[in-house]
Amino acid sequence: MTTRTSTFPLRLPASMKAALEKISERDGTSMNQFLVIAAAEKIAAMETERFFAERSRRADRKAFRRILSRKGGEPPRPDDRID
Repeated sequence: MTTRTSTFPLRLPASMKAALEKISERDGTSMNQFLVIAAAEKIAAMETERFFAERSRRADRKAFRRILSRKGGEPPRPDDRID
């Protein structure tokens, strides 16, 4: 599988560039790779937040409360417990 890439100039404050160089070196990656991973993590976090916000808008709160308030079944078995 081939991933298409593109380039663009990135302007960073000198202090941020120095911090990125130091951290990426410590991480054993290039600055480019570090920034790509950081951007991917941020995108994933924001998309996850969006996903759960959409799901919560569709939630049936009455059904949720009804399910939570119903009588339970059998109690946990001894091997189900975490000590």
